Amino acid sequence: MNISQPHVDDLLRPLAPQVVGVLTRRFGDFGAAEDAVQEALLDALAQWPAEGVPDNPKGWLVQVASRRMIEQVRGEQARRRREELVAARAPADHSTSPAADRAHETDGDDTLVMLFLSCHPALTPASAIALTLRAVGGLTTAEIGKAFMVPEATMAQRISRAKQRIRASGVPFRLPEPQERRARLASVLHVLYLIFNEGYAASGGPGLHRVELSREAIRLARTLHRLLPGDCEAAGLLALMLLTDARRPARTGPGGVPVPLAEQDRSLWDREAIAEGTALLTAALRRGAAGPYQVQAAIAAVHDEAATAEETDWPQILALYGLLERMTPNPMVSLNRAVAAAMVHGPAAGLALLEPLADGPLAGHHRLHTARAHLLEMAGDITAAVEDYRAAASRTAAVPERDYLVMRAARLAARL
Repeated sequence: MNISQPHVDDLLRPLAPQVVGVLTRRFGDFGAAEDAVQEALLDALAQWPAEGVPDNPKGWLVQVASRRMIEQVRGEQARRRREELVAARAPADHSTSPAADRAHETDGDDTLVMLFLSCHPALTPASAIALTLRAVGGLTTAEIGKAFMVPEATMAQRISRAKQRIRASGVPFRLPEPQERRARLASVLHVLYLIFNEGYAASGGPGLHRVELSREAIRLARTLHRLLPGDCEAAGLLALMLLTDARRPARTGPGGVPVPLAEQDRSLWDREAIAEGTALLTAALRRGAAGPYQVQAAIAAVHDEAATAEETDWPQILALYGLLERMTPNPMVSLNRAVAAAMVHGPAAGLALLEPLADGPLAGHHRLHTARAHLLEMAGDITAAVEDYRAAASRTAAVPERDYLVMRAARLAARL
């Protein structure tokens, strides 16, 4: 039976880390296993839409990837010792060994191990994001390169360096010990958070969103929450993503121009996502002290619960930003707290809180100029607001955001 390529893609994504896990245990080389699985995924994308999905999709991928891996090893004369190891351990007919694999694996554990490996603290955030999207998300190198607007060869080098660093670290293919897991989990959550943010508000390029990245981040966060149902911050991160992404349908107007939160048509917000995110957050908060992702989710929930912009509970948002700033001092959190303070106490209070940020990491950042322009506009200082809107526009690489800021500056300038 024929099947559409999008449906095949949906089947393959959750299988990718499971198959990498099987091959890594069988052959002892994470990097080579991941490369072989990528080849098998491409074969599946080419064959399954026309020929139909096999009765055992995972077994098919394991068999094809095993053959690919052996072919790769045999073609690399510089790795003779590994070839001997693979030949000694590989099944005689190069097919799967379900009984042996079942003795060592559960699908959930494999996915979790892959997340922990891909988000290893030894990796830079950029490398961890790339490796996570490929090894756990099942995206091809070309797809990841396109999403981050770099050549495929550049992204391939980034992924290769990440795998080399993991190999050099000697990390075994298993879950970290309980004492390690908490610190390593922080890296996993951070990488998923960064992937979502890049998808929801692209740092550059022609579009405001990169929907494939935000969706993939939500899928991976769901997987993590399912595998660690008792972790409140994993639940909080998923809630934050859902509550934020729920507004995406209203974030752009004609031509893809951004629509500020206060001006969005809230009837377009995804109420099912808001309900799910709120339920996740409520359950997490009941289990113990809140962490940073839960606090951010709570801020998103307050915005989402307001029927109109005027009904937003800004005092509660200001209090939550104060709590978040004490938990994780961060200039972007301070910037958002300044805006919330302006909404509660007036623009002068917000501008006073923004002033010290001009001498720190946000100096010259377009977000700081945008926030200051907004508060200056609230205060009635149109000339200064125009200057900051123009400065912000000149400093952002995101085309829709730049166009919006230029338009905002022009509208205000027309009033002078």
